[in-house]
Amino acid sequence: MRNILSLFTLLFLTVAGWSQQIQIIPQPVSIQVGKGSFRISKKTVIAAKDEADRKTAQLFNAYLKQVYGLELDIDHQEGKNYIRLSTKKFIKAPDKDAYSLTVTADGISIDGDTYAGTFYGIQTLIQLLPVHAGVPLTIPFVTIEDYPQFSYRGMHLDVSRHFFPVPFIKKYIDYLVLHKLNFFHWHLTDDQGWRIEIKKYPRLTEAGGVRNGTIIGRYPGTGNDNLRYGGFYTQEEIKEIVHYATDRHITVVPEIEMPGHASAAIAAYPRLSCFPDEETIIPSHPSEASKNSTGKKVQETWGVFEDVFCAGKDSTFFFLQDVLDEVIALFPSSYVHIGGDESPKANWKRCPNCQARIKQEGLKDEHELQSYFIQRIEKHLNAKGKIAIGWDEILEGGLAPNAWVMSWRGEAGGIEAAKQKHNVIMTPGSHVYFDHSQTRNEDSVVIGGYTPIEKVYSYQPIPKELDSVHSKYIMGAQANLWTEYIKNWSKVEYMIFPRMSALSEVLWSPGSKKNWKDFERRLTQQFKRYDLWRVNYSKAYYDVDISLLPTPNNYGIQLKAASKRKDGSIQIQRKNLKPTRYYKPIILTKSETISVSYNKGNQTITKSKFILNFNKTTGKKAIISTAPNERYPGQPGA
Repeated sequence: MRNILSLFTLLFLTVAGWSQQIQIIPQPVSIQVGKGSFRISKKTVIAAKDEADRKTAQLFNAYLKQVYGLELDIDHQEGKNYIRLSTKKFIKAPDKDAYSLTVTADGISIDGDTYAGTFYGIQTLIQLLPVHAGVPLTIPFVTIEDYPQFSYRGMHLDVSRHFFPVPFIKKYIDYLVLHKLNFFHWHLTDDQGWRIEIKKYPRLTEAGGVRNGTIIGRYPGTGNDNLRYGGFYTQEEIKEIVHYATDRHITVVPEIEMPGHASAAIAAYPRLSCFPDEETIIPSHPSEASKNSTGKKVQETWGVFEDVFCAGKDSTFFFLQDVLDEVIALFPSSYVHIGGDESPKANWKRCPNCQARIKQEGLKDEHELQSYFIQRIEKHLNAKGKIAIGWDEILEGGLAPNAWVMSWRGEAGGIEAAKQKHNVIMTPGSHVYFDHSQTRNEDSVVIGGYTPIEKVYSYQPIPKELDSVHSKYIMGAQANLWTEYIKNWSKVEYMIFPRMSALSEVLWSPGSKKNWKDFERRLTQQFKRYDLWRVNYSKAYYDVDISLLPTPNNYGIQLKAASKRKDGSIQIQRKNLKPTRYYKPIILTKSETISVSYNKGNQTITKSKFILNFNKTTGKKAIISTAPNERYPGQPGA
């Protein structure tokens, strides 16, 4: 009897151990863990019969070779010791990109309802692989049934403020793939640069693709670097990236901004402005080159600018239609994003052509003129078989008949559009703007805002204000990465990771599967995958919170340190002293610099430095006669 119990205990511990090892993000719909494991070796064969599945097999093989140094044979047939990919052909109209993944002693089977489903099964298999190179590729016996919650699962990238070359765009797409995201929203034009070649209008990239300088530091800046900055994608490069994305079941949605955020286009072709002869105003720290020149210029600072496309000239629309025709030819996506956000009306109000248009079309005001603008462009796109997407400002003055709304100023625009039975993509700044800081101890320049991973994970794309009839118009959500303060690849990675992992679970996994504590457990394993991928991810998850509190006798102040994490220790270092482990609040009586770090074993995960400046009132009892604004309460105590 004792031997039977011992065997049962051993089996239980083995299964429990495998369960701990299965730490997949996003969480699948269903996981059943068996007893035993299968090992991928040089003799393992990837079996895939048709061309699309073979392409998926080749991509998986490339991942194995890059990360683990292992390359497998790909064959049409399977024996034992196989990884079999199979997409069902008898499902004529599958509702979701579902797949099943089964691991047995003979091998691994991935069966997709669609080719995309099979491909997502491979992404799950990747997360069953070890998080360290140079170890056996052992996979537990497991049965997984899975499918996405939302059909639109996206990430955005702004390449106008700062330009990123083709190899990094491919890497960015790879990151989406590894998180089962399926839409890449590519923000190609804005006030600070036009980044896509348009052959009919070469000055868009020759003049509109280059600015004379960029402000230094956070807006309004401390000066201008006076460095010419530019870059654009040729049409051949666009085709290359679109093909790369398509092979990985990513839809690329191009964005051509209008009617606002048009400074770069107007710098190239001033006739697009209401006032072609008026000089561009650069509101803060213009470059020396701009000071010494006149006319229209590409903007060198961030913000919203009054020089927008003229809605009163038919030539403006002919120009934009020509541009969109070349864009449409490059992107097989059903969707074209046309912006529509942050378009000031001041120029339209004083423009004779725009005022004549308002009168001619029987419009009420400039808001209805914007609606006219968007609807006219939408008709052109619809005639070409495309669907227009716009930011939620396109609701103002009346929504274009077939447009999708991308709701960024909170959820109100998305809710209103859904009630009008328009499809909606949620992207509220409160939860999914990845240009916001992940940490309160940020030491690099960011645009502002604080959006930690916990907040991203808490997001629910379907607002509670919508009933079951209107909630079906919420197609999904995406996170946005605006790049005013993001100049290089490493900073992009630092801003999107680990928040992209939280986003992926918000959009893929059923709401019933969302559990922050369980996600945290899997996230620590995901960090190891980031290390395996050599990703520069933020360690804000391990931040130490510092509080400065009054002492009971009002002599000096108490420094209190705390962390939500319990798998390491907090270390304090004061000037001329060795680092010591933090156990209780420290009493401070004079100005000094203190370093606080979170350590796991001998490794420092995060480290922050605080400069504490004492004055005559520090630590003393004080009375505040006027209560502070509730948004800025400060630390406890007056």
